[in-house]
Amino acid sequence: MSQIDDTTVAGAQVALDPAPTGTPGDTAPAPAQPRRRYLGPLQRLTTYGALVPALLFLLLALVGPWITPWSPTEAVASPHIKPNGSHWFGTDSSGLDIFSRVLAAARNDIQIALTTAVIATVVGISLGLLIGMNESKGRLLGPSARFMARALDLMQAIPTVVIGLVLVAFFGASVRTLIISLAVILFPIQARLVRTEVLRVRSEAYLDAARMAGESEFRLTVRHVLPNSSWPALENSTVLFSVAILITSALGFLGVGLQPPTPEWGSMIAGGASDAAVGRWWSGLFPALAMTLCVVAYSNAGHRLIGRRH
Repeated sequence: MSQIDDTTVAGAQVALDPAPTGTPGDTAPAPAQPRRRYLGPLQRLTTYGALVPALLFLLLALVGPWITPWSPTEAVASPHIKPNGSHWFGTDSSGLDIFSRVLAAARNDIQIALTTAVIATVVGISLGLLIGMNESKGRLLGPSARFMARALDLMQAIPTVVIGLVLVAFFGASVRTLIISLAVILFPIQARLVRTEVLRVRSEAYLDAARMAGESEFRLTVRHVLPNSSWPALENSTVLFSVAILITSALGFLGVGLQPPTPEWGSMIAGGASDAAVGRWWSGLFPALAMTLCVVAYSNAGHRLIGRRH
């Protein structure tokens, strides 16, 4: 009777224990680790190769006025000459060399767009940080921050070209005026992006821990909130660059941008539009292609860099 009881207990113990797998001495397999994303040579070449056209346009803006074969602001030949060996892009209705003007216009348009993107990003980050950190406070800071947030919404509700037309009409058409006007138009986009991130970041637990550790509100904002909430605006700056070029060209096309003979892609396209109707396609085609390629180059470069980061 005792032997049966021992056998029964042993069988029950075997049934409860999990069945061994594999050979003796084997251990349970380790959990699979997540695979890290590895950029191979082709991916790296694609990522960094996207920067080449953007850098070429930047180089063109720096040296363009010095490598033009003809003066970009003076008549150098008869009007309406087709593209040939002497004038690669032909001449316009005033006898100006289109190739030289396209090269010289790159400096004006890229200078305006680059400066606008920098100013709009800096102002937008600062204002978005200020609004987001003070919006929930009482007394004077809270209502003022909420008022500024609604003002940003109102500014974005107005068409950008309309704001540009009004500002240029008041202050005149110059490179400085266009930069200020475009920065006023575009900084609300950056400010709203940063404000949204600040509202998310300021409720994180590590900020409460930093406050309990004795950090001041200013130090906490600069050291923790700013680095974690400014990335969307920095990534969006390449989009702002492209938008600034398009708005600058739109104002030039409407006749309120940089005035001829100052080389600018939008005004050159406007001058060539009437010529295209009678078969003189070259005076408007080449500046339009230059503007399009520049916008695509910088947009693609920004997209590749953002995709690599994520």
